[in-house]
Amino acid sequence: MNATDLTTLIGRAERVLAQLEAWLPPAPPPTDWNALAFRWRKQGGQGWLDAIKHVSHIAPEDLQHIEQQKEVIDRNTLHFLQGKPANNVLMTGARGTGKSSLVKAMLAAYADRGLRLIEVDKSHLGDLGDIVDLVSARPEKFIIFCDDLSFEEGEGGYKALKSVLDGSISAPGDNVLIYATSNRRHLMPEYMSENLTAQHQSDGEIHPGETVEEKVSLSERFGIWLSFRPFRQDDYLDIVYYWLKTLGCSQADIEASRTEALQWALGRGSRSGRVARQFAQDWAARHV
Repeated sequence: MNATDLTTLIGRAERVLAQLEAWLPPAPPPTDWNALAFRWRKQGGQGWLDAIKHVSHIAPEDLQHIEQQKEVIDRNTLHFLQGKPANNVLMTGARGTGKSSLVKAMLAAYADRGLRLIEVDKSHLGDLGDIVDLVSARPEKFIIFCDDLSFEEGEGGYKALKSVLDGSISAPGDNVLIYATSNRRHLMPEYMSENLTAQHQSDGEIHPGETVEEKVSLSERFGIWLSFRPFRQDDYLDIVYYWLKTLGCSQADIEASRTEALQWALGRGSRSGRVARQFAQDWAARHV
């Protein structure tokens, strides 16, 4: 082969490589470990921790009328930061009652003590093992946050989450916990037909069917369950008044807001903390 043929062959090879590189996904960016919170991103077969530049800030004292839930999760998070045994947490119940906000409040309270947050979408739960490996050598403590979690029949993320929860992730000294929120206590839909598989023994003992057992077994892997219930009317109004005061409304404006605050909740079909804050923002914008 002469020099001309070799040059031609090299040129063709370079063009082929250039075409292949155009089809390949770009290399994931390096992790910015100075960030306080991350979101797990995935493109093609590659995943990475994407730093969240503007973290939603809410302080624990901003969350009203969930004192028992705050006490439990605060104690568990402190144990985690202190290297003591700590549990994965499942928060279930009414929408807008502070489940997700409580996780964010833990980050606001303890970021200066090394707490970090990683948000993982349900579709990426199969990568939990990779995420745990990625942060295992880091000195920070990481809460993997799965928001609004629920599964339909046959979804793969269900088994991935079950596997990670049942492994060494919650062992003393580990630097990862999972905090999840859901509107379903057992994370999966439950059907009347499943009760037909229960076996009733002559001594009165009841053995749930295998389908029911499988669904309950996932939620049971969370060491702590926290339930959130709809707020009473007075509780809802307390939250409205708290946010109005925080937003700079006068006492007269706060007292004048009662009727409209109740009408706002009636129109939304919910007396939740989220609805209370949304009303307060609208009222404050019109009166401050």
